[in-house]
Amino acid sequence: MMLAIDRRLRERNAVIEYTSDPRCILRIRIGRLDRIVSLEDGTIGRLGDRMIDLHLWNEHIPPIPRNGASVSWARQWQQCMDVSFRELACFLVRRPDLDDISVLRAITAFGARERSAGNMLLMQRYGFEPTADMKPATMSERGRRLADNVLMTLMVLAHNPAALRSDTLFRGRTFLFMSRRVLKARYGAS
Repeated sequence: MMLAIDRRLRERNAVIEYTSDPRCILRIRIGRLDRIVSLEDGTIGRLGDRMIDLHLWNEHIPPIPRNGASVSWARQWQQCMDVSFRELACFLVRRPDLDDISVLRAITAFGARERSAGNMLLMQRYGFEPTADMKPATMSERGRRLADNVLMTLMVLAHNPAALRSDTLFRGRTFLFMSRRVLKARYGAS
């Protein structure tokens, strides 16, 4: 049932798979920036500019062992992220219709707010950077986040139950951005 719901949501939100490599753990959605983004390398994303939103490919995420994450699991995650970004860089080279996109966004929701700093450090390792905090969430946005958290909890339960934590319904959101220039420099298309 969760796979069917996930498939329907991907179709509705136009989330696509940009590679068939089974080691890729990301999918993408072409969206529009809802704010101005100014990145360290000089890239400026303006309100309404197209961008790439990154989504986790749940079925491809390496399952966490029952005893918890290990160094071996972390290395496997790292390899999957590297493959995912290299494949994305190659995909973008093959798609001139996406040449106007200069910003990638990742909205991390890996855990409760208390773990957001650790998640941010992890994502900065891949080339992402935080931007100034967004305005506080409205009541309707908080309701949607709760619904998203319920869905994410069910997805984790279906695909990777060892990763389920007691605080998953209270996941915070961290908005991180990477310029296309950084993606190409770090993971460039060969």
